[in-house]
Amino acid sequence: MSVLFAILVGIIQGLTEFLPISSSGHLCIMQNMFGMEDVETNYFVFDILLHLATLIAVCIVFWRDILNLIRAFFSLLRKATSHRLHELDPDERMVIMLIVATLPLVAAVFLKDYVEIIYGYTKAIGAILIFNGLVLFISDFLARGDKGAENAKYSDALVVGLCQLCALLPGLSRSGSTITGGLLCGFRRDYAVKFSFILSIPAIIGANILAVPELFETPVPKSDIFAYICGMAAALLTGIAAMKLLMYISKKSNFRVFSIYCVIVGALAMIFG
Repeated sequence: MSVLFAILVGIIQGLTEFLPISSSGHLCIMQNMFGMEDVETNYFVFDILLHLATLIAVCIVFWRDILNLIRAFFSLLRKATSHRLHELDPDERMVIMLIVATLPLVAAVFLKDYVEIIYGYTKAIGAILIFNGLVLFISDFLARGDKGAENAKYSDALVVGLCQLCALLPGLSRSGSTITGGLLCGFRRDYAVKFSFILSIPAIIGANILAVPELFETPVPKSDIFAYICGMAAALLTGIAAMKLLMYISKKSNFRVFSIYCVIVGALAMIFG
């Protein structure tokens, strides 16, 4: 693997993992239309490391929230054993909401093989990208909610989790789907974005745990180690930049630019795919 290729894939992974434009959709289109190597198949370990880099990016951006959630998890356990679950603070409620929102991903284990069939059909991915653009466009017109960790319902978390499950489809953005799901449930825009990003942590960890057996069976060529490190660095830095950008846009503007981008890329994929 060349260093340039590793950096390019890292940048794509970092940007598209957190911007609402679908990382899987972009990678599939580039593989199908431009003869780009299938990273997940040909460089399995590198693909896992890129996801690890984006996981680290989330932990860097939200380290304070994550520390609070870890403390809240243990205090939640103490309250559960002493039958005081009616006394939950916002962080403890957030922990439960994240657990509830992650539960639908259990179905991903059974759906993965069926979804992967779509990966080779560029026009289908283009159509899904256009749909993703329409979802983002609609999200800008949703009423501004006032729900946060202190008053959101656990059923709201389940809706967001189901939206995340739908994002298994290549071309349908995980962040875009979960943010829109949160807005539909009445989340504040800043809370919908934060909940979406933190929700990616158990999703990424779960996907990597399932890949552990194959990971140990796949040797890493010594000649590729430096390229892998460069790719991870690119994914980490662009991931942090993408999250900061989306958080800024969610406060100051709307997602229309991403909506237009997805429609254009999706249309081009359908025409030339």
